[in-house]
Amino acid sequence: MFSTDIDAANALKEKYEALRKAIGKVIVGQEDVVSKLAISILCNGHSLLVGVPGLAKTLLVKTLADVLDLSFKRIQFTPDLMPSDITGAEILDEQRHFRFLKGPVFANIILADEINRTPPKTQAALLEAMQERNVTVGGTEYKLPAPFFVLATQNPIEQEGTYPLPEAQLDRFMFQVTLDYPSFAEEVSIVRNTTGATDVELHKVLDAQSILYFQDLVRRVPVPDNVLEYAVGLVHKTRPSSPNAPDAAKQYIAYGAGPRASQYLVLGAKCHALLNGKYSPDIEDVKAMAMPVLRHRIVRNYKAEAEGITQDGLIRQLL
Repeated sequence: MFSTDIDAANALKEKYEALRKAIGKVIVGQEDVVSKLAISILCNGHSLLVGVPGLAKTLLVKTLADVLDLSFKRIQFTPDLMPSDITGAEILDEQRHFRFLKGPVFANIILADEINRTPPKTQAALLEAMQERNVTVGGTEYKLPAPFFVLATQNPIEQEGTYPLPEAQLDRFMFQVTLDYPSFAEEVSIVRNTTGATDVELHKVLDAQSILYFQDLVRRVPVPDNVLEYAVGLVHKTRPSSPNAPDAAKQYIAYGAGPRASQYLVLGAKCHALLNGKYSPDIEDVKAMAMPVLRHRIVRNYKAEAEGITQDGLIRQLL
């Protein structure tokens, strides 16, 4: 597609700027969230968006799907949702033959809306899809389209009628991205834009083939040994049993992050470097990825919860 990797890296940066501008026509602010979602897609990872209602989590994912020339399906997670409602099921057709009817998971971008509202049995239906990129129904494997991303949303304040995601499922998400309230100026802009009669026209920025090419490019980015060791060292610091663990980890962390965190820190740092015009990541790129990669992989102990110490606060201490 490009004569050299340098040309491809420059093209990726241009495409990313175009993507940000396109999303900015609909979503006011949230630049950091848009950046993290773009990085997770370019690293072939999934993201969990956590924020109170009304912060445009669903709209953001829908807008992202609109500017990427990819198929998009939204699954509203509810307590009565069944695994077959996600993966699909075998049905008996007119000729009395069993035929597989594909579920909504067979799309490039899946919006799992309020993922913690459904019981673990249904949440588990996404596990195989997220990790293996295929679905098994009736003993037959069905490949999911490439690229494939799950972008899930979760409301942190309503705990009634919710089922916390198990650690194994949380670990499948590359990032946990926290959405915050907009600033006063941003909110004025949001209200002005959404209470008028203007319609925004979005143009496609990237297609499936380009995304697969850029995913391969991200993996080819060289990483200096000191950056690799810094990323692995940072993950080891989250483990209370590790000899490198600082006092804060031993005091407040029950379980630390696994090897997947090290992989995602390095992959994310590679992509972060490319999007910022660098051809190789440095330690600052790893630090930029630390919060979204580690915050859902650190399990606090009772002491941390009693003292009101958050995952983000612990990560800042480790950095």
